Amino acid sequence: MHADPLESLLERAEEARLCGDYRTGAAFARQGVAVAGTPAGRARALRSLANQQLRLGELEDSVRACRDSISILEELGDDAGICWDQTALAFAYSELGLFEEALDELNRARDLALKCGDRGLLYWVHNRAGVVHSTMGNYHQGNTLLLQALELSTDMDAEARFCILNNLADNAVGLLRAQGSTAQNKAEPILMAALGHAEQALELARAASHPFRTAMSLDNLAMVLGLAGRFPEAFAAVEQSRQLSVERGYRSLELSALLNVARVHRLAGDAEKAIDGLVEVLARVGAVGEKPLMMTAHKELCDAYEQNGDFRRALEHYRSYHEMEQEARSDVAAARARLMTHHFELDHARLEADNARLEAELHRVRSHELELRTVELDRYAHEDSLTGLANRRWADLTVPQLLAAAEQADAPFTIAIADIDRFKGVNDDFGHLIGDEVLRHVAAVLRAGLAEPAFVARLGGEEFVIVLPGAEPDAALARCDTLRTLVSAYDWASVCAGLTVTISMGVAGRGSGDNYRDLLDAADTGLYEAKRTGRDRVVPAAPRTRVLSGS
Repeated sequence: MHADPLESLLERAEEARLCGDYRTGAAFARQGVAVAGTPAGRARALRSLANQQLRLGELEDSVRACRDSISILEELGDDAGICWDQTALAFAYSELGLFEEALDELNRARDLALKCGDRGLLYWVHNRAGVVHSTMGNYHQGNTLLLQALELSTDMDAEARFCILNNLADNAVGLLRAQGSTAQNKAEPILMAALGHAEQALELARAASHPFRTAMSLDNLAMVLGLAGRFPEAFAAVEQSRQLSVERGYRSLELSALLNVARVHRLAGDAEKAIDGLVEVLARVGAVGEKPLMMTAHKELCDAYEQNGDFRRALEHYRSYHEMEQEARSDVAAARARLMTHHFELDHARLEADNARLEAELHRVRSHELELRTVELDRYAHEDSLTGLANRRWADLTVPQLLAAAEQADAPFTIAIADIDRFKGVNDDFGHLIGDEVLRHVAAVLRAGLAEPAFVARLGGEEFVIVLPGAEPDAALARCDTLRTLVSAYDWASVCAGLTVTISMGVAGRGSGDNYRDLLDAADTGLYEAKRTGRDRVVPAAPRTRVLSGS
């Protein structure tokens, strides 16, 4: 007995799924969604429900359940759980004809499986991807992916082994039918492998006492036997599949079995019986609105009538097939639109949740945690993201205060503007990524070459302001020239072969009544003179004329 009702419900849902009783399993899973007391529990119940709905043909509902679960797991940071749900979501997309969405989901799932280092997850990603390609008619690509999944399945449970073996057999049927009679020399090894896979899948299904899997694997085995020319065995297998499907109420598998009876008749050369069987299939699927099977029946009837020389009826079914193909495209577009609405609803729910969290955060303004967060946000607001230096906003706020304090104390105060020489050429010759590295390294050299209370901030582009509170003019000038030398002597080849970097600097000391803008303008004048007279030098603002130059 479970104290937690969710655990009991999910266990019963899984037991029903393993017995092929998906409707009962879905009912238990829905109850689980309703009673789940935690986000993680709700996600588990949604995953169970989505998997049951896949088998019931409730594909759009399965998509919604998967997405709801993924949304929860993203909040929890559960990468493995997200990956599991993405493989199920891709399956549902594929069954809806949304192949692009299915493959996009599987690409993301593959990245997560590799990130998690989970062999089981990687197996399911390859398995699902193989099925999607097979459904699209890309049988060779499907076979490659399914064989990769088979290699990954060696240590997995019987369900996973059944799934890959059955999918390989099904893909082989599609591949062999697509090749037709033009590649008989290539068919034999494919047939032998397909027979082995189909027979092993049937053994696993029977060993698990799973009627749905048994009916499905018998259906696949029948087609492989028919393609191998073993018609009596093929008819026996497909009849077993049909009877089991009727007994268990597996409507889609029953219709598939009827379709495959007709296909085996065609393979045996009996076009009349094939046509009779296909006409029955068409009547049955038309009554229940199974559009994909209706399309298949029309296509098969077109081919059968053509084989029988009845070109008028072949043309009728050809036209019906293409009319339904247009309808199917419209159905896919409509499904995509409906599911997009669910996307918007999820996004809206996330925004609402984010807004609620933000409002709650505002109510905690006086708490210690929020104070720390405020400090952090303040740092982000005043820090240059590329170099880690203080940014211009911070300098514009801080330097005037320091300058006013120096004025009041009648203390020396000097600033310098440093500019990387020919920086545009660095970007042009070496690329912007190297340009960014140059900015980072110059910033690091300047910061390392200063001792408090001096500091450096990035003004923007390739310009930096160096602030030297308390430094006498000559000492400030000497310190700036030391910084210039450190930059030019740096091992720039370690950043990029052939790279050299120098800086030019203009220096201005505080005069009576000067404000920050006055000092910047004066230092900028010195910088202009340093650039004009050859670069890689430090020039004080007028009336000073002494220049300290590099070699």
